[in-house]
Amino acid sequence: MTTSTVKRAPRLRPQRRSLTKPRRSPLLTALTLIVLVYSLAPLAWLFINATKTQADLFASFGLWFGGDFALWDNIQQTLAYDDGVFGRWFANTVLYVVAGAGGATFLAVLGGYALAKFDFPGRRGVFALVIGAVAVPGTALAVPTFLMFSQMGLTNTPWAVIIPSLISPFGLYLMWVFAAESIPAELLEAARMDGAGEFRTFFQISLPLLAPGTVTVLLFTTVATWNNYFLPLIMLRDSDWYPLTLGLNAWNAQASTAGGEAIFNLVITGSLLTILPLLAAFLLLQRYWQSGLTLGSVKE
Repeated sequence: MTTSTVKRAPRLRPQRRSLTKPRRSPLLTALTLIVLVYSLAPLAWLFINATKTQADLFASFGLWFGGDFALWDNIQQTLAYDDGVFGRWFANTVLYVVAGAGGATFLAVLGGYALAKFDFPGRRGVFALVIGAVAVPGTALAVPTFLMFSQMGLTNTPWAVIIPSLISPFGLYLMWVFAAESIPAELLEAARMDGAGEFRTFFQISLPLLAPGTVTVLLFTTVATWNNYFLPLIMLRDSDWYPLTLGLNAWNAQASTAGGEAIFNLVITGSLLTILPLLAAFLLLQRYWQSGLTLGSVKE
C-alpha cells in the first residue's frame, strides 16, 4: 500500500464561535426611557424646588432652578422652625423604624425559620392564614386596630404605632420561602448530632445563612414603616409624637388654615431630607437585597 493510496483524514478546522450581538428593540428602549424619566422626574423636581425660596416657587419653572440657590438656608430654616420640631419628628420616625421594622424583621425570621424547618400539627392552616393575611390591605385593619387600642388606653402613645408594625405577613412568608431554600436539612442534623441545641443552631448556623433574606425583609419593613401615614394619623393626636409624614402634612396644611403661615419651601425641603435615609439604606444594602431576591430562582 503506497502512501498515495492512504486517505488522509480531513482536518477539522476549529470553529469560531460567533458572538451574536443582542438584538436592539427600539420599542423596549423607548419604554425603558419612559420608566426612567417617570422614576427620576419626581426626585429631580423635589431637589430643584428645595433650592428655591418661597417666592421663587411660584415665580419660576418647576423643573428648573430659581434666581437664588437657597438650599442651605432652607435646610437651616427647616431644622429650626417651630423650635426644631422637625428633629423630634425625625427621631420619632427612627424610633418607629427601629422598634417596629426591626421587631417585625426579627419575628419574621423566627417564624419563617420555624415554619420551614419544623413539622407540627396545623402547619398547613398557618400557611393558609399567612397567605390570606398578605392579601388584606393594612388600611382595612386600621379602624379595628384603633378601636382595640382605644379600649386598652394605648392611643396617642408610640405603642399605638410600634405594636401594629411588628406584624408583617409578607415578611413572614418571604422568610418562610427563603429559609426552606437556603438552609440544608443535613446541616441542621449535623449540628444536632454534635450536641448543639436549637437556639445555638439557629443563632450560630442558620442566622448567618439567612442574612440576605433578613436584609430584604428589613428593607421592605423599613420603607413601609418610614412612609406609614394612615396609622399614625388615626392613632396620634399629640404632635410631639408625629412621624415625619404626619408632621410635614401638618406644615403643608397651615396654608389652608385661618391665619396660618404658608411654608411650602420648608415642606419641600423637609420631604427631601426625609427620603435621604431611605436612599442611603437602599444603596448600602443593595447587594444583600438583590441576592435575597434571586436565591432559589435556579435549582440544580
